[in-house]
Amino acid sequence: MALETEAKNIAATGDATATTKASGKAKENNNTAGGKKNLNPNQQNQQNQSQNLVNGNGTAVDGPVAKKKGKKNRNKSPTEPTAEPVDAGLSNGHAEKAAGEEGDANANVEKAEAGAAPEAEGEDIDLDALHDVGITVNISSPGADLLCVQLSSMELVQEIHQLLMDREETCHRTCFSLQLDNVTLDNFAELKTIEQLEQGSTIKVVEEPYTMREARIHVRHVRDLLKNLDPADAYNGIDCTSLTYLNTITQGDLLDKKKTRPDSVDCTPPEYVTPGVYEPPLLPLHPNVKNAKGPQALKVLTTSAWNPPPGPRKLHGDLMYLYVVTMEDKRFHISACSKGFYINQSTDDTFNPKPDNPSHLSHSLIDLLSHISPSFRRAFQTIQKRRTMRHAFERVATPYQVYQWASPTLEHTVDAIRAEDAFSSKLGYEEHIPGQTRDWNEELQTTRELPRKTLPERLLRERAIFKVHGDFVTAATRGAMAVIDGNVLAINPGEDSKMQMFIWNNIFFSLGFDVRDHYKELGGDAAAFVAPRYDLHGVRVYNAVDVEGLYTLGTVVIDYRGYRVTAQSIIPGILEREQEQSVVYGSIDFGKTVLSHPKYLELLRQAGKHLKILPHAVLNERDEPVELCSSVECKGIIGNDGRHYILDLLRTFPPDVNFLKLQDVKISKELADMGFPIEHRHKLCCLRQELLEAFIEDRYVSFIRIAAVHLQQLNAKKQSEKTEKPVAAIEGVEAEAKVNGAEKTDDNEEKKEEKEEKEKPTSSETKTAEAMVNAIREAQSNVATSNEVQAAEVVKRACAAVGSLKEKEFDFRFNPDVFSPGIRHVDGEEGTCSSLAKQKVLVQEAAEFLVLKQIPAFIKEHLSHSSPPIDGQSLTESLHSHGINVRYLGKVIKMLGQMPRMDYLYRIAVLELIVRATKHIYYTYMQNTEPLHLSAAISHFLNCLLTNGPVNPAVSSEEAHKKRGNGGKHNKHKSSKGGKGQQQQQQAAGNQNGSSSGSSNGSSASDWTLVTPRSLWQQIRREAKAYWDWELDCDSIDSAVSKFGILRISLLRAFCLKVGIQVLLREYNFESKHKPTFGDDDIVNVFPVVKHISPRATDAYNFYTTGQAKIQQGMFKEGYELISEALNLLNNVFGAMHQENGSCLRMLARLSYLLGDAQDALAIQQRAVIMSERVNGIDHPSTILEYTHLSLYSFANGHVGMSLKLLYRARYLMVLICGEDHPEVALIDSNISLILHALGEYELSLRFIEHALKLNLKYFGNKAMHVAVSYHLMARTQSCMGDFRSALNNEKETYSIYKSQLGEKHEKTRDSAECLRLLTQQAVLLQRKMNDIYSSGKLTSDLPPIHITPPSMGSVLDMLNTINGILFVQISQKDIVKVRSEIEKHLKANSAESEVNDAIKSIVAAANNNGEAEGGEPKEAQEQAAAAGTQLTNGEKATTTTEATSS
Repeated sequence: MALETEAKNIAATGDATATTKASGKAKENNNTAGGKKNLNPNQQNQQNQSQNLVNGNGTAVDGPVAKKKGKKNRNKSPTEPTAEPVDAGLSNGHAEKAAGEEGDANANVEKAEAGAAPEAEGEDIDLDALHDVGITVNISSPGADLLCVQLSSMELVQEIHQLLMDREETCHRTCFSLQLDNVTLDNFAELKTIEQLEQGSTIKVVEEPYTMREARIHVRHVRDLLKNLDPADAYNGIDCTSLTYLNTITQGDLLDKKKTRPDSVDCTPPEYVTPGVYEPPLLPLHPNVKNAKGPQALKVLTTSAWNPPPGPRKLHGDLMYLYVVTMEDKRFHISACSKGFYINQSTDDTFNPKPDNPSHLSHSLIDLLSHISPSFRRAFQTIQKRRTMRHAFERVATPYQVYQWASPTLEHTVDAIRAEDAFSSKLGYEEHIPGQTRDWNEELQTTRELPRKTLPERLLRERAIFKVHGDFVTAATRGAMAVIDGNVLAINPGEDSKMQMFIWNNIFFSLGFDVRDHYKELGGDAAAFVAPRYDLHGVRVYNAVDVEGLYTLGTVVIDYRGYRVTAQSIIPGILEREQEQSVVYGSIDFGKTVLSHPKYLELLRQAGKHLKILPHAVLNERDEPVELCSSVECKGIIGNDGRHYILDLLRTFPPDVNFLKLQDVKISKELADMGFPIEHRHKLCCLRQELLEAFIEDRYVSFIRIAAVHLQQLNAKKQSEKTEKPVAAIEGVEAEAKVNGAEKTDDNEEKKEEKEEKEKPTSSETKTAEAMVNAIREAQSNVATSNEVQAAEVVKRACAAVGSLKEKEFDFRFNPDVFSPGIRHVDGEEGTCSSLAKQKVLVQEAAEFLVLKQIPAFIKEHLSHSSPPIDGQSLTESLHSHGINVRYLGKVIKMLGQMPRMDYLYRIAVLELIVRATKHIYYTYMQNTEPLHLSAAISHFLNCLLTNGPVNPAVSSEEAHKKRGNGGKHNKHKSSKGGKGQQQQQQAAGNQNGSSSGSSNGSSASDWTLVTPRSLWQQIRREAKAYWDWELDCDSIDSAVSKFGILRISLLRAFCLKVGIQVLLREYNFESKHKPTFGDDDIVNVFPVVKHISPRATDAYNFYTTGQAKIQQGMFKEGYELISEALNLLNNVFGAMHQENGSCLRMLARLSYLLGDAQDALAIQQRAVIMSERVNGIDHPSTILEYTHLSLYSFANGHVGMSLKLLYRARYLMVLICGEDHPEVALIDSNISLILHALGEYELSLRFIEHALKLNLKYFGNKAMHVAVSYHLMARTQSCMGDFRSALNNEKETYSIYKSQLGEKHEKTRDSAECLRLLTQQAVLLQRKMNDIYSSGKLTSDLPPIHITPPSMGSVLDMLNTINGILFVQISQKDIVKVRSEIEKHLKANSAESEVNDAIKSIVAAANNNGEAEGGEPKEAQEQAAAAGTQLTNGEKATTTTEATSS
């Protein structure tokens, strides 16, 4: 099996038994990752059994190693007895949800409690199939000690190979076999299938003869071992390597640290961390760049120019020749033969393959090199030590490549293997399928067809899907770059470069231009540019629905050097036929000719149920009605493999009428006042799936409400008549079934599925819905007498009121074609599903709902600042989760601009808008640039964007004009957007579309030299107006900085990440007056920006959500077990590294801490930080969050200095990304201040807390609890400094806030009063002493010592917990039920708004009266104590599910 890129395999098995330090840690961490078993105290000894680090349950099969298994193993599903009962168990886990929807919320609580036990059993049955028995074996290898390892019987023999290649003493072997009793073991056999293998067997490592392929693999492996520490790959963005700096910042592994004494800590913050920093420096972003690389072992190791061996030598067994230059400057030519490696007598100019004298043959190249070069031996040992010291997570490959936006200068070394990889047509070594490129389509579709009945089957299927998808994304990215760099021959080379299409490695590539006027009616190139993104969106939702028998193409959209490239897998047989012949469903000419197909209708109908797509009929060219279950553009093609494919899914969802100018649409007055409809650049705007779900949810709630009101009226009438005898309750039940029947059956199923597809609606929403249903139930029990007719009437009225499509049941589905031009619909009669008018109204109402309900809801949600967005990316994600498209950003900014308390969000939104507008301009700008001038052009553009200083383009204009003649030749895909129309637009600068193409006349490739800061900012203004309908009143970066408080460095970061630029890591002087800030050497690289779908791990997700439900009910233990299980399943599917594993780890650390195990919390959180740095990026918002959590846990473990360093890092990153003015900074500053206070650094502490107070006052208002706490902390610090007067004033503020918010009786108010009393006493004492001194006139006598007690570490920790929103609340089951019923009472009584607030108040009261909460603001208490909106961390709500699923 090929074991090349060591980077991927190292620690793929992350073996935990190594005698090295690393594995010692691994063991500690291990029991946190370990499966459920570790949680039973009697099985703590698990710890010693080495479970695999990668996935705690020891099934390393399921770790990233699976990546290497390729085809051979793909269909070998584990053969354990299939554990069916699990489904019952899991569904039971969800019974709570279902019950919640249907109504009876009280039942809901009881069910949840009752459900807990059986559910757990169900899971256990199931999971024992996964956690398999461990066995201990000895491995003896030549020249090394006997090695004892703990393995799982489900592992493949292959994993022992990996394990040996990762261990320090055996890593230099690649070509060996494993033998048991002289029988060679099959690499792909599971250990449990080997009969002679038992506890304590000894497996022998036997060196095998090399082949050509094995020799090359060995050389590659040696190269990887030598450059293992070098971060160059991470900066160059290859091999899925990425950076992590946690261990640099903590100077070694946190878990090895001894507790520090407070007085030995150096705690002075660096200059750029103290409050008041203006432009943070860039260098600290990558600490330790200097010595990251490790020692150099060899000058050169490359394949020799004498290769390949000539005939005679081949017959002597020569395989290949190598050339080595050692650090001692000796040159060697080395031969590889089947026995191993030896030095031959060739020199650079004579070929003499005879062995050198004395000859020394070694099976391993490393042994040979150690023999000939002492400095190699020393360096190699050092490298090995450092390699094995690193945390396993630092070495595993990430699932997708993460690119760095800044990079130090990397020295370029001689590396033949790198050169070979770059130019060989082979894509790495296709170890799976020798001798052919991979058939991506076949792989992607076969993995989807794998069975999915039982949990092991589903895990196997999801792992295979994820693995193939990851490989496909990597290959597609590589291919797209090759296409744009001009390295691939087009399949239609005769045509215009914009129309060319490419096939590379069985992937089809096309460029985002409007080819053959396909999109002419829809907006030309602008439409062609966004179509791939919408298409990808469609692929994502159809994939999520996962209908058996319906296939989508593997799709990746790559933006690179200003071009958008779509990469798709190829439908078998499509290239042989014309498109017209192959399409059997849908239309290829936007609805002139339309086809339909019964099988497609059946499949799409199933998917449409989830996606809320309404089946509708349109007329074809012969005026016959044709039924469709998707948009007209969606094409169905049956491939040669007999599979039903759908493609062109860009109109999966209904159009957004707010951005379409339509004749027959009357837009409501409110929207017209806001400037809608805005004519967009293209006509492809769609509503998001999240929006449709929120809209339907909203309508459902009002539907129930209206029905309830009508029923109560009926009821009142009945009461007055009182003549009829009560009929048997059956009729009432029937009526109820009638009322709730229709919507309950299908809607709840759909809702349940929706929930699993998307994030769950906030608990308050579901509560409202539950309460409504309850009201209906009550009303019905009273109306037991009412007959069916009346009940039906009620439903009918409610349906009419909310605008349901069907008359007698709640039905909301959308027709995506309803406003498409050129499509002729078959209009049904008024008031039925197929009535066009009704469908149009529905689409309009959804668009209106977005503006009038969702945008305000988005802003309202962020008013509490509970998990505030930190940069443009987190803002975009938050908007999307509310179903708001980014094209509404202008409207969102207008609303935010009127709210001073949302100042930071306003700034982030403006920054995002500027970056996006600039991106549009930059893409056209880049398309007009010759490859020769790329770095000059990019640095010129950055100068124009970020500075006002001199911007002289590096190419003089004469030179540029000379090139005009042959400009077209160099630049293949030159954008020919020019032409006459363009110039006319240019003159009419007011013309909205003019701005899109900026000043590119397309006439010459050197137009970029004409851009100036002024012209660029004018273009940005025009773009902001045209695209977002927002007036950006800035004509230069200076005015943007002064008006919005944007930091230039944040703008640089955001822009580089958005368009894929890598700049040199150095300090940039943006104010420079004499020479341009960016020179062309400052642009290090350009990267692709890749968009793709992310396969999900469904079972893990279900465990995770069930675990969260448990936590919300206060059952932390059970929650912990479920979430550890979720982590195991995630490790099974995704391998060790993935964003979702990260959110699981963060949650587990949080729970460990709440359950009082701070050490465990530290170990888990450390992995969460490393994972976030590796998978999200070193300056990603979630990395900052992880850092702040880690600092709290390390303080709790007595690492005081560490926790400060971590907070300093978090604060630096925050300021770099969005500046100091942000609610999260207030939290970080409060933490820093507290720890400095504990260390007795009062002056410093005061600076931080003053800053935090300022921010808290700004964002929370002067009556908020945050502010009270800040005042209290200031008073504490000042009293320690002896400034009692100021301390008194501040403590008074605290007291008055507590008194007004909580009342005098509350313990906090009482504590504050006590504090005031002590301070007053101290102040009086001080004053008295001063007076004595003055009266006796002896100023010389020493001041008497003032009695100041420094705070204890314990009290500081309590305070830290308080401000970070951690409460150790012990709530009994009784209280939870009590709180629930409180909530319901309130829900029934009031309207949605007040009910939530009152419920919350009562909860707070309940929590506080229990007196068990140790401090903590009511805000936190309310949110944690009682599943109202469970807030689990500084800022992430317990609904971290959104993080897990929104991607």
